[in-house]
Amino acid sequence: MYDPTIFENLKVAFENHIYDLDTIERKITILDRKDRMDFAVLSRDFALQFALVDQTDVRAAVMLKASANDLAGEILEWEDKNIGCALSLQFMMETREAMEQCSQIEQSLLSIWENDVRIVQTFSFTLPQETTVYQHTIDVMFKRKINEEHIGDIRDFLDHVLVTLKLLNSI
Repeated sequence: MYDPTIFENLKVAFENHIYDLDTIERKITILDRKDRMDFAVLSRDFALQFALVDQTDVRAAVMLKASANDLAGEILEWEDKNIGCALSLQFMMETREAMEQCSQIEQSLLSIWENDVRIVQTFSFTLPQETTVYQHTIDVMFKRKINEEHIGDIRDFLDHVLVTLKLLNSI
């Protein structure tokens, strides 16, 4: 009988909660969905991108990734291995005040996510650039892997994502 992997179980749990926020609660609008298998390195990744219904200037993506080691370790039942999925968030927005906002955004995100994350902010623009509008990408990477024991925490996690979206829309 087929036994779903940690990745599959977490993916379905995240999908269910996020689609409920879109279709039932109407708090968000889903903008994109990715579900990939990378055959070159035998990894899986999944991402759902969305924005608040009434504030679409900032987008968020919830991302799960399982490496070949994670998948093999689970299937082969390796003991004493840190097996699970990497969880990360990505927030995307446009800004005119690139450097001025970095510190404020980092402090705000750390107040929500505490010390469990690593934050990387990236700015980009397309040439020729006629205005000073930058694409601001904020990657929030969680330090620990997650597994099925964390499924009960997904709703609270997504509530924190919604709070983060509201905060970034106000900056």
